[in-house]
Order: sequence, then C-alpha cells, then structure tokens
Amino acid sequence: MRPIILLFLILFTQFSFAQKKKTSVKKSEKIEKTTEEKLQLSAEQIKLYNPNFEKFIEALKISDRPSMESLLGSKAKQMVTEQVFTKLSKDINLSRKLTIYKTGYKSTIGGKNYPMIQYKYSDDKAKEPKEIITAVFEEDGKILGIKPYRQSSI
Repeated sequence: MRPIILLFLILFTQFSFAQKKKTSVKKSEKIEKTTEEKLQLSAEQIKLYNPNFEKFIEALKISDRPSMESLLGSKAKQMVTEQVFTKLSKDINLSRKLTIYKTGYKSTIGGKNYPMIQYKYSDDKAKEPKEIITAVFEEDGKILGIKPYRQSSI
C-alpha cells in the first residue's frame, strides 16, 4: 500500500508543478504585437516628417542650399558641408519618384531613438528593394540625417 501511495504522491507533485505552455505563448504573442505597433510611426508623425523630406529632395534637385539647411536640424547643420550635399545628389536618383517603404525608429550610439522613414523608388517592384534612402528626423520634424543605401551583388 505504501508504494502505491508514494507513486501517486510523486505523480501528483509532477503534474501540479508542470508548466502550461498555451498561456505563455498567448502572452508572448500579445507582447510581440504591441512592440511591433510601437516600432512604427503613426499617421500624424508621417504627415509631419514626409513633407520635410520631400521639400529637401526638391531643394536638392535645384541645389538650393539655404532651403536645404533650413530643413536640417541643428546637429546636422554643424556637420553637413557642400561635399555632403554633392554626394547626396549623386547617390540619390532625383529623376525617379520616391515612396515610403518602412517607418520606425533609429537608435543612436547614445541610446536615443529618433523617428525614421525609409523610402524606395516607386518603379522598384521587388519585395526587397535594391536601393533604399533612410531619413532620420528629430521630434520637431527637422532632418537629422539622410543615408542612401544601394544593395550590391557579391
């Protein structure tokens, strides 16, 4: 009789301390959905940042340096030179139309997050575009930085 009771006692303790995976999976799915929502910019933020980028590209087309500098943030104004504007005009195909590809936040070395919009050329129909232009903004809508990226084949 004692071995049977001991066996039931061992089985009962194992079942009572067992983990339930279904509830933990549902909680982790909810956390992932909320973090994905937080990682994207809202429509109001896009309406604030996108026109500034479009104005900057129009000013870059006609090489209007005062207009471009008025759209830059204070940190960017200190670092940008004429060579940077020239390189941007060479790296960005100004004759092609740009559309929004992704939105989110960009982390800096200091740990601060800034709003970011990635643009692709509207005629690029690939799932992963070959060329992306990343624009990082300050909270007030000023441009902190623009980085063109071109995927090269290895």
